Order: sequence, then structure tokens, then C-alpha cells
Amino acid sequence: MNQQSAKEKAEALIGALEKYGQGDYIGESISQLEHCLQAAHQAHKADARDELVIAALLHDIGQIIPLESTKEVRMNLRESAENVGRVGHEAIGASYLRSLGFSETVCRLVNSHVAAKRYLTATNQGYYESLSTASQKSLAFQGGPFRGADLGTFEEDPLRDEMVSLRLWDDAAKLEGIEAITPRAGVYLDMIIEHLLCET
Repeated sequence: MNQQSAKEKAEALIGALEKYGQGDYIGESISQLEHCLQAAHQAHKADARDELVIAALLHDIGQIIPLESTKEVRMNLRESAENVGRVGHEAIGASYLRSLGFSETVCRLVNSHVAAKRYLTATNQGYYESLSTASQKSLAFQGGPFRGADLGTFEEDPLRDEMVSLRLWDDAAKLEGIEAITPRAGVYLDMIIEHLLCET
């Protein structure tokens, strides 16, 4: 991928996030865009590596982009028996980003944020109570707390700690009235361009 192609893809992605992320973040009091920006800002403040910051920014992209943008991806997921609705937004988002040239690490982190919630509810007794009402309700549709082999598989994943960090930033990124102190999506443009160039 050359510089121009990476720039065009990054700009289009940031533009889509800003355009389509203005809608309500289902069950929460802020927009989807503000939720993603808050998550990315928390990752940045924690000195997370660029791939994790990018994953935090784009973790809900499968929830935000128009379904037409994911039509081909959703067809592929249907063939592999994955959920193709917005309930499976983490898989939709990961596949969409993979098609744009993002690293497997970014895609796996994006794909993990629901699994990390299931992991934390299985291993941390107080975690469920800390979730917002909307997040508690969605857990049942996402399979509930991990059990058995699924729990062990997640625990052994080399990215487990970063997956958990991303999930905790996701949970905390639901604050009202902090738009003025939350960096806008364009702040991450150069980081995304550099990432895409490194993947070629």
C-alpha cells in the first residue's frame, strides 16, 4: 500500500466514523462517536501502543458503518456460521478492518471486546455490577459469562491483557459532557496512516 492509498483509506474511515457515529450509542447517554473517542483517549493516556489505541478508536466500527459497507464481509461471515447481525458487530468490524489492510493484532483486539466482557464476568465477581444497564442486558445476547474451554482459551491468549484493557476502556467510555476535552477523531489520522503503511 502506498502513501496515497493509506491516506485515502484512513481519511475515509475517519470520515465514516464522524458521519455515521452521530447516532445514539444504544442504551447509553452519549453518541457512538463520543464513546469511541473516549475509549481511544483512555488508551492514549495509558501509553498503550499504537495498535491498541487504534483498536480502541475503532472497536465499534462494525456497529457504526452502514450495513452496505459490510455486505461482502457479512456474506463471508454467514458462510462461516457467524452471527451476521449487529449483535456480531465485533466480528463484522474486525473483518471490515482486515479488508482495509489493518494488522491482525488490531483486528483481533477489535474482535475481542465482547469476549473480554464474557471473560471478566466469569472471573471478576464485581465486574457485572460495574457494567451499565445496557451492557448488562446485551451480555445475555452475547452468550453470557465464559465457561469451560472458552474461558481457558481466552486466558491463554497472548493478547489477553490488552484485550482486557480495551474492554475496561470500553466500559468507562460513557461519560456525558466531556466532548471539549476529548480529542477528535482526526487526531489519530497520522497514526492510522503509519499503521497501514507498516502493514504493506
